[in-house]
Amino acid sequence: MKFRTLLSLLVFVAAAYSGTLQAKVLVLVHGWSANADTWVYSGVLQTLVQSGWSDAGVVTTTPAGIHYLAAPGQRGANMVYRVNLPAEAPLLIQAAHLAAELQFIQQRHVAEPVAIVGHSAGGVVSRLVLTGPHAPQISTLITIASPHLGTTRAIQGLQAVDSKPLFCPGPGMDFLKSVLGGDSYAYLRDSRGALIDLAPVAPGSLLGWLNQQPHPDIAYHAVVRTGPGFPGDDMVPAFSQDLNQVPALHGRAHVHATAAGHGLGPADGKLIADILAVD
Repeated sequence: MKFRTLLSLLVFVAAAYSGTLQAKVLVLVHGWSANADTWVYSGVLQTLVQSGWSDAGVVTTTPAGIHYLAAPGQRGANMVYRVNLPAEAPLLIQAAHLAAELQFIQQRHVAEPVAIVGHSAGGVVSRLVLTGPHAPQISTLITIASPHLGTTRAIQGLQAVDSKPLFCPGPGMDFLKSVLGGDSYAYLRDSRGALIDLAPVAPGSLLGWLNQQPHPDIAYHAVVRTGPGFPGDDMVPAFSQDLNQVPALHGRAHVHATAAGHGLGPADGKLIADILAVD
């Protein structure tokens, strides 16, 4: 009997050492023109909860420091956090916010593996953090419909903000667009730095620099959208969503093709849970 008890204990310790019994921590990073609630509205968070993950709440960086809004209810072994980023800001500013939020989360879960899921621009911001100084210890990065090589939609947004037709030059055009475009134009105007960063890769661009940086030796997964009759979605072409097209990551990423638009949906929650069940 004592031998069986000792054997069971050794099996338990071996499993714990290999990481199979460690709790997992998941961090969800939203994209441009979104916030932490996008994971709720889309049904991703609810699907993760149904798959055994516990909603841990929302982490936000404020001028006063980190603000943590814990979710009500009991906690399980696997915790999922959502972060809030200033989505209209240049990507390096967003990355600074995410780095601080990840540090806060890791301090709450010392020695536990942390995975990141970034949607759209959130995937690029996540890579900026992982390749930056004092990068957090991350086990897995999953990007969903992220413009790793940029998107022409960013250029179109910049054109909408910067165009100055002859019939209405100067500040008058800005006023006209503000009246006609309302909040949507104002957000585009405030997002100018982010749009520049998300434009297609070019010499001297942030994406061009990022894609040449050494990336940590972790698990990489790229969720690539496949629309009807064409690869990609209405925001980002498929080749730009594929992490293997990034020179520094060529051949290192697992690609998951999904027939969906650029936005998130419950099926993404199921896919995330399935990927992390294996990693």
